Amino acid sequence: MTSRAGNLPEAFTTFVGRRHDIAEVHRVLGSARLLTLTGMGGVGKTRLALEVAARAGDAFPDGAWLVDLAPVREPSAVASAASAAMGMVEQGTRPTLGRLAEHLAGRRALIVLDNCEHVVDASAELAGTLLAAGPGVHVLATSRQTLGIAGEHVFTVPPLKVPDDAVELLRDRAAAVRPDFRITDANWDAVTRLCADLDGLPLAIELTAFRLRTLSVEQVVNRLEDRFALLTGGSRTARPRQRTLRALIDWSYELCSPAERLLWNRLSVFAGGFGLDAAEEVCADEGDEGVPPHEVLDLLDRLVAQSVVLPTEAEGQGLPRYRLLETIRQYGRERLAESGEEERLLRRHRDFHLALAERIADHWYGPGQEEALARLRAEHPDLLAALGHDDDPQATLALAAALRFHWCAGGFLGEGRRQLERALAAAPEPTPARARALCAAAWVALLQGDHGAAGQWLTEAGELGERQDDPVVRADVMNLLGSLAGFQGRLEEAVALHEGAVAAHAAAEGGASAVFALFQLAAARNHLRDPRAAEAGRQALALAEAHGERWGRAHALWTLGYDALQRGDLEESLALNRAGLEIERGFNEPLSAALMLETLAWVTALHGEHERAGLLLGAARGLWQDIGTSVSVFGPPMAEYHARCAESVIGALGPEAYERALVVGGGHDSPSRAIDDALDTSTGTGTAAPAPAPAPAPAPAPSILSGREREVAALVAKGMSNRRIAAELSVSTRTVDFHVGNIRAKLGFGSRAQVAVWWATQEPPAS
Repeated sequence: MTSRAGNLPEAFTTFVGRRHDIAEVHRVLGSARLLTLTGMGGVGKTRLALEVAARAGDAFPDGAWLVDLAPVREPSAVASAASAAMGMVEQGTRPTLGRLAEHLAGRRALIVLDNCEHVVDASAELAGTLLAAGPGVHVLATSRQTLGIAGEHVFTVPPLKVPDDAVELLRDRAAAVRPDFRITDANWDAVTRLCADLDGLPLAIELTAFRLRTLSVEQVVNRLEDRFALLTGGSRTARPRQRTLRALIDWSYELCSPAERLLWNRLSVFAGGFGLDAAEEVCADEGDEGVPPHEVLDLLDRLVAQSVVLPTEAEGQGLPRYRLLETIRQYGRERLAESGEEERLLRRHRDFHLALAERIADHWYGPGQEEALARLRAEHPDLLAALGHDDDPQATLALAAALRFHWCAGGFLGEGRRQLERALAAAPEPTPARARALCAAAWVALLQGDHGAAGQWLTEAGELGERQDDPVVRADVMNLLGSLAGFQGRLEEAVALHEGAVAAHAAAEGGASAVFALFQLAAARNHLRDPRAAEAGRQALALAEAHGERWGRAHALWTLGYDALQRGDLEESLALNRAGLEIERGFNEPLSAALMLETLAWVTALHGEHERAGLLLGAARGLWQDIGTSVSVFGPPMAEYHARCAESVIGALGPEAYERALVVGGGHDSPSRAIDDALDTSTGTGTAAPAPAPAPAPAPAPSILSGREREVAALVAKGMSNRRIAAELSVSTRTVDFHVGNIRAKLGFGSRAQVAVWWATQEPPAS
C-alpha cells in the first residue's frame, strides 16, 4: 500500500447535506477503531461511509479500502471478498483471514465493510481479524444490524432532515434529469410534503427524481398512495435491490425471520407511534403459535436492531415508544392484507385504544392526569385511525365518548366535534354509549360557544339517562346544563343546577368525581358575587387534594383566585392564579392555560403593570386561537372583565403598543412555554417575561423575504402559533417551522417575537 492506496469508487453524483452526520462519524472514528453505521435500507449508509472515507485520507496514509459484501452469498466467501478488494493474490492453502492480518500488520488503513447484514456473523469475524492486525487499522462497517463484537461503536444514520437536506437532494437529482426543474414559492409546499411523505429517505427521493421527468411535484404527491408502483426505474448501474423501492424493502423483509416478518406486518396497523403494551396487546397471539406474548419484546428488539422499527421519545411519557417509517408501514400493511389477518388486527387495534381511553376516563379524577393526557396526545394518530374503523358503530361511539378529556382538556375541540358528530350519526340507537357521547359532544359544543347544539344534545342525553336509569349520565347532564345556563348569563339557574350536580355525582360515583361540578359552582357563585363562592372553591380544592387529583385542583385554585379578585385582594388573587398555573404547566393544556393567563392579565393590569398585562392577554389570545374559541364563551362576566382589562391596557400604552404586546405575548409554541414566561420570577411581579430585545437596526426590508415567507411573517405578527399558521395556509406544521427558521435566519433575529415586532414596524409590502 502507498500513500495514495485504496480502492474507493469515484462518486457519479454530488453528496448532499449531512454535515452534522459527517462530523460526528469523523469524531467517533478518531477514538474508536470499529464503527458500524446502521439504519434502514435506502437511508444512505453506504454513501455516508464512502464520503467519510474519502475525506479521511490524511488520517490513513495506507489507504481507505471498500469491501463490498452485497454480492457475497456464502459466509465462507467473506474473507476472500476482502482479500480481493485489497488487491491480494490467492497463495496456496493458507487461511485467508491469517494472510489478511499479516498484510495489514503495522499499517494505518481504513477498511469499509459495506452491506454486512446478510453475512453478519462472518463480517464480525472479519472485522475482529482486521482490528487484531495492528492498532493502525480502523473498520467502518455498514449494516442494518450491529456486528455485536467488543469495541464496536454504533451510529444510526437518520433519514435526511425535512425540508433542509431532503429538499436539496430532490432539487439536485431532479435538475440532473430535468434541467429546467426549479423549487419556487409556488411548488415549495408540495416539495416539502413530498419529501416528508417519503420519510426523508435518500433512495426514495432519488427514485422520485426520475419520475419528475414526466410528472409535476403535485402529481407525484397525489400518486404516493401506491408508492411501490410509482418509485421504480432507478439507475441501471445501481444494485438490483436499489432500482425500485419495493425491491429495497423486499431485501430487508427477506433478512427477517418468519416471526419477525409476522410482527412487522402486524405493527403496520399503528398509524403513529406505539408502546410495548400496545404491541403486546394488539400483535400477540394466544398460546405459543404465531407471535406468543412473551416473545413480543424480543422480536421488537430484533426489529429495532435491524432498523425496521425506530425508537422514539414521547413528551411526558417516561416510557419508550416506537414507530415505523411510512414506507416500512405501507409495505407491512400490504403483507398483512395478503395474509388475511388485516381485519382481525384492525379490530384488536380499535379495542386496545377503546380500553385505554375508557380506563383513563373512568379513573380521571385521581393521580396520573398529566401522564394520561400526554399518553392520549402521543396516541392521537392511532385514536383517529381506530375511530375510522367502522365495523362496529357502537364501539366507535364508545371510543369517541371516552376521549372527552382528550377533546376538551387536551385542546382538540374541532377534531372532537367532528368525530362525535360522525359517530352519533352512524349509531342512532338509544344505547348507554350514545348517552355518554351526547354528553361529551355537548361539552365540546359549550366550549366552542355553540349553545344551540349543546342544548339539543343535552336534552336527548337527559331523556336517555332517565330511560336507562343511569345516575352518572343524569349527573353529567345536570352539570353541563348548569354550564350552559352560566355561559348564557342565567346565573341563579346555573348555581342551582351545579349544586344539584355536586350531590348527584357524590351519590353516583363518590371519590373526586364531584370536583368538576364544585369548581363550576364556585365560578357561578363568583359571577353572582355570592359570598359562598370561596366555600365551594375550598371544597373542590380539598376534594382534589384528598384524591391526588391535580386538574380539578388547578381549577379550584383559579376559582379562589377569581374570588379574591372580586373581593379586591389582588395579592391573594395573584398568588392563587400563579399556583393554578404552576399545576397547569405540567398538563401543557391550552384551554385551562388560556383561562388562567386571562385572569392573571386582569390582576396584573389592576396592579398597574399594563405592559405585562398586554403580554399575558397576547399569550391567552394565541391559545384561544389555537383551539378555536375565546374567553367570551364562558359567559358575560368573563367577557366584561376581558374588555375592561383591554381598555385599561390600551389607555395606558396606546393602541399601537397594545397590539405589539399582544403579538409578542402570543409568540409561544406551546401552553407550557406561555406559562413559563408568565411565571418567570426574574422580573417585576413575575406575571410575565419581559419583552424581547428590539429588532437590530437598521431593520432589513421585507423584500429580503420570499412571498411565502412574507405571508408567514404577517401571521406570526398576528400572534399565531406555527400550528395555527399551518391551518391558515393549508400546509404542514413542519413547513411552517422551516419558513419561520428561514425568516429568522434572513433577518438575523433570535426569536419569533422579534419577527413580530419587526413586521409590525414595516410599511405594508407590495404584493
